[in-house]
Amino acid sequence: MLYLVEHFYSIQGEGRYTGRPSLFFRFGGCNMRCEGFGCRETAPDGAAVTGCDTVYAVDRAHFGTRWLCIEHRDELITILKSYDLPEGADIVMTGGEPLIYADNAVFVAFVEYLVASGRRVTFETNGAMPVNFERFPVYRQCIFALSVKLANSGEPFARRVRPAAFVPIAAHAKESFFKFTIDRDSIGENMEHEIDGITAYAPQLEVFCMPMGGSRADIEANTEAVVGFCKARGYTYSDRLHIRIWDKNKGV
Repeated sequence: MLYLVEHFYSIQGEGRYTGRPSLFFRFGGCNMRCEGFGCRETAPDGAAVTGCDTVYAVDRAHFGTRWLCIEHRDELITILKSYDLPEGADIVMTGGEPLIYADNAVFVAFVEYLVASGRRVTFETNGAMPVNFERFPVYRQCIFALSVKLANSGEPFARRVRPAAFVPIAAHAKESFFKFTIDRDSIGENMEHEIDGITAYAPQLEVFCMPMGGSRADIEANTEAVVGFCKARGYTYSDRLHIRIWDKNKGV
């Protein structure tokens, strides 16, 4: 089954295309929980759930009643056409982890429709889910933001760092780049070694680093340290513009 959590037209807040007008499709479900990010959300049943800043798109047990089950690509096309998008607007597939649906027939058909329509499609992914470029060549025409998780996510190394998944993406996608989430307390020699180890698998990719946080205050608390880290390492700093502007609000 394919689950859609929300859709909204905004600007890209992170990575190489920061500031680009983008229509976001946020899909439900993820192969990780990332409780180390420490963002809290109250579920419909009143439970406090901890995870990433989009935990409501990760935890199906607590939030799944709010997700929409999609059975045909035309349902997604109808949503797309409900927006009066300019030609230059991008489409961003995010989550949760959108690539858990990489082999889903409805999902693939929608991506094929988007690419055939001339839209630039970006996947926001944790880089741990494989993509079959031979079976689904449409993915060769897409962009992948590889947000491989670091130790600060709280996820085990073997689950979060999977070169067998992200190296083929780096090799076959139209475009891809690394995007790491960093907090000031984790910056140090171990983080440098960890990033070096990950990026060594695809040294041709540009590296973006952005501050951890699900609120404007959290972002601001980590920004200066992340900027300093980027200056020292030669990485590109990425803000989280949507949080900077709209704070904790969803659908922006």
